[in-house]
Amino acid sequence: MSRESRLLAGILLVVLLTVMFGGTSLLGFLTSSAAGYVDNPLRHDLFRAGHAHAGVYLVLSLVMVRYVDETVLGPFWKWLARTGAPIAAILIPAAFFLSVASPQAREPNGLINLAYIGALFLAAAVLTLGVGLIRAARLRVNEPESRMR
Repeated sequence: MSRESRLLAGILLVVLLTVMFGGTSLLGFLTSSAAGYVDNPLRHDLFRAGHAHAGVYLVLSLVMVRYVDETVLGPFWKWLARTGAPIAAILIPAAFFLSVASPQAREPNGLINLAYIGALFLAAAVLTLGVGLIRAARLRVNEPESRMR
């Protein structure tokens, strides 16, 4: 694993603690019947979605970073494959949380559009990693056995 991938994996594991803290915060909102959370269905649902997306995308990021160094990709494309999912793990939950930051929010504000930008990063990263892995597999199939060792 490259230095860049190891560093990013370490950062992602540390950042995962913030998602754990967020889950504890949401549980506290529920158990204390926090005003502006339990009485606001939109805010309640978007906060839950933001928390879930953050956790899933961080775990996906950890899986993806493991494979980036196995690809046949140029430096920019490796960067995109390595960082696209973590960027999505920031932008998509941020869209959900920030679009209903006010406890009185009855509809998401314009910051909900960050989710679309995050989705583009995620799609680009997944596609890039997939293509890079397929290219690497094809290259290795065509190599003589003596070069594979």
